[in-house]
Amino acid sequence: MAEKLPLTFAVAEAPHTSALRDGTIGVEGVAGDWLTIKPQIGAFRRMVRDVEFDVCELAPTTYIIARAYGAPFIALPIFVLRKFHHAGLLVREDSGIKHPKDLEGKKVGVRAYSVTTGAWTRQVLIDEYGVDNSKINWFVDDEEHVTQMKLPANVAHATRPLADMMADGELQAGFHGNAGIGRKGNPTAGFSNTGWQEVEAHYPDLFPNAEELEWDYYRRTGVYPMHGTIVIKESVVRENPWVAKAIYEAFDEAKQGWLKDLHSGAADTASDKRYRKLLPLVGHDPLPYGIDENIKTIQALEKTAFDQGLTPRRMSMDELFIDPRKL
Repeated sequence: MAEKLPLTFAVAEAPHTSALRDGTIGVEGVAGDWLTIKPQIGAFRRMVRDVEFDVCELAPTTYIIARAYGAPFIALPIFVLRKFHHAGLLVREDSGIKHPKDLEGKKVGVRAYSVTTGAWTRQVLIDEYGVDNSKINWFVDDEEHVTQMKLPANVAHATRPLADMMADGELQAGFHGNAGIGRKGNPTAGFSNTGWQEVEAHYPDLFPNAEELEWDYYRRTGVYPMHGTIVIKESVVRENPWVAKAIYEAFDEAKQGWLKDLHSGAADTASDKRYRKLLPLVGHDPLPYGIDENIKTIQALEKTAFDQGLTPRRMSMDELFIDPRKL
């Protein structure tokens, strides 16, 4: 029997990845060491800076930026997290921000400029509402994962927590949760809980009817924002060309089992319920894998990353993804 290829996997626990992580489903020809990095955002930084893992779940915007600067890993069209982004940009009631264009000239907080939540929301603001992103004064209180990335001129580092700046009126808007004003503390030291504190952020949403707008957006554009993207070291693929297809097929097999439970109602976590609610909109599979199935979404994120000053150049599909169906 041929010896299996040892690979480390840094992929977050999810209902559609659990069968991989617990060994119920294996990657053919691979002896996988499935690591748990909490929060997964810590793995993002370790991968883009130190290429620490053989296979890793990355935020797609972080990946595109890293790849544009020559990162030695490439993505498979496996997207383990999806979410629309009309909701989550919070505004102070005294800010005078009633419509997206009102953000121009205002100060807005986001943990880091390359945070995928921010990138997708700015895509909506720019493409759907004609907002001039260069006229928004962005404030960040974390460093970017990709150290080579150059911040645009309208992005500044805050000298104190975004949550405090929002509370004191120094910011007029900010992203909710870990993407912005829903936490305090510097996450750079390994993203441990030390120094990282979640805080309440009770401000109204820029789009109070976000869900209605999201469904309309998808029906018109076909863009279904992705978050977690699976990347693999180029050296691993170069030395073992078969492994990309094996990984893709294993992830798909694990997802198919989850889909049966999702449709039967057996899968019923908060995440499952959110995806089940989207079925009438996106169809039978709320986590589609594959390049053809996701081409509009991939192209939208690649384009908006460049338009927002996140990447130094445009990226081709062949530079960004391996198509396992063609192997």
